[in-house]
Amino acid sequence: MEMDEQMMREALKEAHTAKQEGEVPIGAVIACKGRIIAKGHNMTERLCDPTAHAEMIALTAATEALGGKYLQDCTIYVTVEPCPMCAAALAWAQIGTIVYGADDPKRGYTQFTPSLLHPKTEVRKGVNAEECSRIVTEFFASKRKA
Repeated sequence: MEMDEQMMREALKEAHTAKQEGEVPIGAVIACKGRIIAKGHNMTERLCDPTAHAEMIALTAATEALGGKYLQDCTIYVTVEPCPMCAAALAWAQIGTIVYGADDPKRGYTQFTPSLLHPKTEVRKGVNAEECSRIVTEFFASKRKA
């Protein structure tokens, strides 16, 4: 579990970068055999692209780093539960493991059945959940005040 927490701290750094850029503060890192091979944070505003979620940015970087489209030996660490789009992309990549921090009861992939994930993908949730949730909650609260 210590590895999960360490990697989630790296994903949180990405989330803070997104926040500084005015993006929804979600971050992701992908590790292969314990080594980070890709990072990403939301870039939908900067790229004017609704698909530029943290997971998608990291996924593209990871497949480029490995030179292939399958990530069975990799783990993605993401601060918030992936949305259905990201979950489906991770399924196509056959990601080995998904570890996420905060649940997303409104837009998360777990709201859908059958599961959008690859059948062999392992999922762990709740890693650093409070901090992962707080950064998003504070971001949207500040937007409502503005």
